[in-house]
Amino acid sequence: MQRDRRSTDRTRPRGRHDAARPGGTAGPGRAPRPHQWFAERLLAVLSGQCPVHRMLGHTIGDAYEQLVVLAPGAPLRPAARVRPVVRYCDIGMPAPDVIEAFARIAAGDRLSAMAFRLERGRDLRWRCAAVEIGPRG
Repeated sequence: MQRDRRSTDRTRPRGRHDAARPGGTAGPGRAPRPHQWFAERLLAVLSGQCPVHRMLGHTIGDAYEQLVVLAPGAPLRPAARVRPVVRYCDIGMPAPDVIEAFARIAAGDRLSAMAFRLERGRDLRWRCAAVEIGPRG
């Protein structure tokens, strides 16, 4: 009797959490994907852990101005002394050099949402073009 391969495949993470896929996470020894890297940096700025000028060379258009307005209020700063973390980050790619990403931010039992747009320039570097923060739960 031949073993059913599908039963062993169920134990392996699949779908968007798979590192080989566009929304997946970086595994050990792998560099984070652009949306993951930006999600972590944006969270650090918007939770008050890092100054807004940390994003100066990583933004284009109005994105830096959006951060300058948002950052002083630290909208992702948790109420308790719990460090916020990116719980999940996924993407859509409406064009080859554009990533539209969203991230769920967790701090204890509180959840927040963050959306951002990345655009790849002629120098092949990704830069943040827009940032939005959702309601806190």
